[in-house]
Amino acid sequence: MQFYNLIIKYRFWLSLALVAVGVILNVTRTGFWPTFPIYFVALIGLLSHFFIGPLRLIQEPMEKGNIEEVEKILDGVWYPNLLYKPIRSTYYTIKGNLAMMKQDFDTAEKHLKKSSDLGAPMPEAEGANKLQLGMMAMQRGDLKQGESYIRAAIRAGIPDKESEAVAYISMCQIFMNKREFRAAKDFFRKAKALKPTTKQVVDQIKEVEKYISRMPG
Repeated sequence: MQFYNLIIKYRFWLSLALVAVGVILNVTRTGFWPTFPIYFVALIGLLSHFFIGPLRLIQEPMEKGNIEEVEKILDGVWYPNLLYKPIRSTYYTIKGNLAMMKQDFDTAEKHLKKSSDLGAPMPEAEGANKLQLGMMAMQRGDLKQGESYIRAAIRAGIPDKESEAVAYISMCQIFMNKREFRAAKDFFRKAKALKPTTKQVVDQIKEVEKYISRMPG
């Protein structure tokens, strides 16, 4: 696996080296056809560098929490628009998540919107992506846009119960603000039924619960 990762990391330069070797052999010794396999392998290496990129290398540093290494790998993508569409979507999702970690919400929203427009490789990833966009819209006070994104996230499917609970409690808050109390209570019940354990989500549910019992409908 490490050997394969090294090939991915240096395949652009390895491919150029193969082209140079092919040209030298072509001119000095063998002619074109005997060196054709060298050119072919070099072509595959160059195309995969630009159309697939190095995103496979991200998993290990992500698991170790080595954000600097992740950013370095992403910087190795010279022309994101050339990436194969699902890979480009993943690229922008990761860029968006990194920007969110730095609390650079404008940049995060820009990248996540690009990923959303491309369509995520998996419906669950698309749901998580749209949920993040919805939460950022709510932070800006744009409840209409927030509702639109969160509804889309619920339709696409959200990968874990904690995030799903966040989606439902956010919808509850939106409908409380709209004074549509019956819908707000319905979303609250769905959030509570998921039995989230994350302290932040649990505290949010407890806070909303103080008002739910007093609402009509």
